[in-house]
Amino acid sequence: MNKQIVLFGGNGYLGRELTRQWHQADPTAEFWILSRSGRNSVTLANCHNIAVDVTDLAAVLAAVPHQIDYVVDLVGRPEKDPQLSARINDAPARTMRQLAEQRHAQAMGFIGGRLGSAAFLATKQRLITELKTSSVPLAVVAPTIVYGADRHDKLAKMIPLLRFCGLFVPKMKPVRIETVITALRQGLQEAASENQA
Repeated sequence: MNKQIVLFGGNGYLGRELTRQWHQADPTAEFWILSRSGRNSVTLANCHNIAVDVTDLAAVLAAVPHQIDYVVDLVGRPEKDPQLSARINDAPARTMRQLAEQRHAQAMGFIGGRLGSAAFLATKQRLITELKTSSVPLAVVAPTIVYGADRHDKLAKMIPLLRFCGLFVPKMKPVRIETVITALRQGLQEAASENQA
């Protein structure tokens, strides 16, 4: 049976690379990419781009298949307002957990962080700790600055300088997106294998 993979915020930079890599490794996998817009530059036949509020469990349950194998939360960003941070960061992570538990997923995936404001990093760590208490195993990657693939913003132009800074301050050392996504995919598959053992 085809693997069913649900990505929260999968139309972003990390999500596009995750879809690309996973599809290359397993062309039969089905991707359910959930985002506010439902638009995505990835247009594979087995990619279902769905506009849905990933903080609304009922809407998410209605949008995805009954049996899912993996669910990954790629939503999140620093926010100064605690209420907005809870909606942007906490709510999708909690919805992912509920979805994974209700649909008996093999594993969940989450993006932590090693660079950013103290409040944002504390939020990420708190959510990781919370997600690890689930009956569904969790795979986490915590990158520094991610570059490569189709990233062409101001930060991408600073990569040579950041590489140099990374020699002295490890948390400043940038990491290629392919490396981050490979680690996430391997983590998910290892977590699923341990769960089935």
